[in-house]
Amino acid sequence: MPKPRGAAKKNSAGKKRAGRGAARQAEAAAAESRSASYEHPEAEIASRPDVGTQASFRKKKPSRNYKYDSSLSPSLEWDGVNASVRERGEELIRRILDAETIEAAKGAAEELAKISRPFLNWSGKAERLSFDVPTLPLFVHERLSTEAILETLKRHKRDKQESLDLFGDPQRTITDQVLRSYQHRDPWVNRLILGDSMVVMNSLLEYEGMGGQVQMIYIDPPYGVKFGSNFQPFVRKRDVKHNKDADMTREPETVQAYRDTWELGLHSYLTYLRDRLLVARDLLTPTGSVFVQISDENLHHMREVMDDVFGASEFCGVIVFRKTTTQAGDLLPATNDFLLWYARDIKAVKFHQIYLARPGSNWVNYDFVALPDGTFRRMTAEESDDTEMLPSGAQIYRRSPLTSKSASESTSQPVVFNGKSYSPGVGGWKTNAEGFARLAAANRLEAYGKTLSYRRYISDFPYFPLSDTWLDTAMGGYSESKVYAVQTNVKVIQRCILMTTEPGDLILDPTCGSGTSAYVAEQWGRRWITIDTSRVPLALARQRLLTATYPWYELREPARGPAGGFTYRRKQNNRGDDVGGIVPHTTLKSIANDEPPKEEVLVDRPEIDNSITRVSGPFVVEATIPTPVDYEGDGVEDSGAEPPESYASFVDRMLEVLRRNPKLQLTSNRTVELRNIRPPAKSMSISADAMVDAGSLPSATLGDVIDEAEEKRGNRLGLSGKPVAIVFGPENGAVSEKLVFNAGKEANARNYSHLFVIGFAIQPNAREMIDNADNVIGLPATYVAATPDILMGDLLKTMRSSQIFSVCGLPEIRIEKAERREKSDPEKYVVSLLGLDTFNPATMDAESVEGNDVPAWFLDTDYNELSFHVSQAFFPRTGAWENLKKSLRAGYDESVWDHLNGTVSTPFEANADTKIAVKVIDTRGNELMVVKTIGEAISKG
Repeated sequence: MPKPRGAAKKNSAGKKRAGRGAARQAEAAAAESRSASYEHPEAEIASRPDVGTQASFRKKKPSRNYKYDSSLSPSLEWDGVNASVRERGEELIRRILDAETIEAAKGAAEELAKISRPFLNWSGKAERLSFDVPTLPLFVHERLSTEAILETLKRHKRDKQESLDLFGDPQRTITDQVLRSYQHRDPWVNRLILGDSMVVMNSLLEYEGMGGQVQMIYIDPPYGVKFGSNFQPFVRKRDVKHNKDADMTREPETVQAYRDTWELGLHSYLTYLRDRLLVARDLLTPTGSVFVQISDENLHHMREVMDDVFGASEFCGVIVFRKTTTQAGDLLPATNDFLLWYARDIKAVKFHQIYLARPGSNWVNYDFVALPDGTFRRMTAEESDDTEMLPSGAQIYRRSPLTSKSASESTSQPVVFNGKSYSPGVGGWKTNAEGFARLAAANRLEAYGKTLSYRRYISDFPYFPLSDTWLDTAMGGYSESKVYAVQTNVKVIQRCILMTTEPGDLILDPTCGSGTSAYVAEQWGRRWITIDTSRVPLALARQRLLTATYPWYELREPARGPAGGFTYRRKQNNRGDDVGGIVPHTTLKSIANDEPPKEEVLVDRPEIDNSITRVSGPFVVEATIPTPVDYEGDGVEDSGAEPPESYASFVDRMLEVLRRNPKLQLTSNRTVELRNIRPPAKSMSISADAMVDAGSLPSATLGDVIDEAEEKRGNRLGLSGKPVAIVFGPENGAVSEKLVFNAGKEANARNYSHLFVIGFAIQPNAREMIDNADNVIGLPATYVAATPDILMGDLLKTMRSSQIFSVCGLPEIRIEKAERREKSDPEKYVVSLLGLDTFNPATMDAESVEGNDVPAWFLDTDYNELSFHVSQAFFPRTGAWENLKKSLRAGYDESVWDHLNGTVSTPFEANADTKIAVKVIDTRGNELMVVKTIGEAISKG
């Protein structure tokens, strides 16, 4: 019996970890089924810093320049843009003319032919020979582990060391994370990454040195260039419409990617594809493969782009797979999609043949039957349609040729069978005289016209090799249900993974979608990284992975984890059918040469241990965050990773937007209207100041907007005529605590009456500082969420634009002491999610959402103010935990699963000074987090 979590490590910490895994296994043995996950003890990963340390992160790297492969036009027409290529071409021509040997001339001619091969050209391609990609670090935002959640539910506490083990958290100090991140090697954890795929892949190359380490890349890019067809903006709504305002995504990263990518339509689309493929190519191992999923709309262009990047010689094939059984259309319905398969090096590409069981309709030319009485005949039409009509013990076969085009002296001689001589004709037989004797003894020969044939039985090998046409992959009807608008059938990605990778190999999907690639890679013991620029796919993938269950495939070398391979055995059922992962393949050659049948491995049939319910291993959620840098050396942290002039341009644009839309939307449908908005003189941190219209906000309502303490000082909001200060957060990052503190101190020193912090996102500690600003920085402050519509420009020209700023609500929670069953029991607490206020950018209205109507919420019962450790995960009204509940029902009370589908946590042990964090995922995938100290929260009621 393999141990559920790896049994051996290279260091003492690993040995302790393996020991704890064995202890957990023994502890769970009493249950009907136990949960476990695979580890990858041989694989390591570069240490990445936790979110919250970015303010101190200083390992900034310059952008990387990627050069395109130089190609001339087929007619050798050069222009000034390709001057360097032209010079090279002219030099090669001179070398050919001046060559003293044929070999020298041939070498120059081959190089000239290489750079003058045909290629696809488009607007934007010929104008540049390279492109730059920002080199940004990745920060760990969340650590997730289904096992850790189950252990917390069972023990009602987080055992510190074991918890870190289950989360795959190496627990490096902040100093280590800031000064020595990317220098250490940590145990492998799988990765969900938010960010532009090109930036993330470049980070993997430049910061982590992962070039040549990815075995398979699966890319499912947008099939076309319509904005509405490329993104799903809601977690629980798949039927989105193109150009419909209510269905428009408003995520800054997604919008920016769309505007940058599709500005020139198809031309920009091709550039988008080529650039990402070029970066992805550097990640592939020499034995690696890349699959690109595409429709017939741009299949021809995609093929040309991949020829351009990988080389036509690395083309492995086009796979046609059925996506739906029915489809409406004016002409022929489109029911298929396509996979373009290219190798990094086709001479070294890793490949495992997949075999499928032959259904009755797939036995082409198997028209004959051997009856139990020893006679042979052709089947009737009725028997061919329904083989159940054949008598018991009958064997179906076909007549296969015994002749071959090649011949030798031993295989070209006539053969006598049943007193009659047969000649092979042109060519020779497939075996010699001794082979024919063995075939005759096995009753495998049959006269067929003027020659002999070989009886090939269905039972010889009732499987056929998978070809490039897959008709059993349609979605819909009673097949796999979708959780994402453009979700791919699991079977499609599974076959790609099984064909081109082995257990323990690394899979990369830069187009996460619903997380199918990660889900399948996890199932088959592969390591994975998946990336998306949108929060909605990551929210769906997170839930899918966290609540998934898989078969436990027995490990051939448990100490090595999946990298040691799975166990395959030959097994037969009561009817004698092979049902295991190893099946014999009887061939003409094996009979003629008196050899045992060749054994084929069915890679999708490893041995399964049904006593173990396998869950996803630990994984993390990461994101690219522009590194805050002090460009001017003045001790003031500049916003984002862009140069100062770029941030200044952003502030100018925001000021213009604020002047056109001076109303700040607050709670309870109240507003503050700003007047005389302008940049301040000689400011270090403040972006703008303004006057507040006294009539726009009656003083009696201030308590609803800020808090009761500030209501007593209503005149400080500007009603007395004093100006208010405004600071803008970064364009591509979150408002930091340092930004709020510096702006607040300056605003207080300059006698401003209030500070408005406007941003697209905000860190929890910065939000906490704003909520307590009167005590921390000496004046009240309000966080105002800027809708990402600002970044979309004319894409949303039909939208209302009068109210683009609003106060963003935080999750409303309640912390209570749990009842003690015994007086000696340790103190336990429960957290309830009451609801949250959200802002609907389509209607420009604030909306209140009940706790039981959110897609997901997570609880960290011991928050370290850095990465979020998901101790309990809740999916109200979705039934996401149902599969795990059925598998592990014996080990947990029914009430545990009720908690995980609701708004009240299970009790957990903690101290009064413990900080807990609650993170809520709203319907657009946005993450809203609140942090509370237990003792303070309870004392405030």
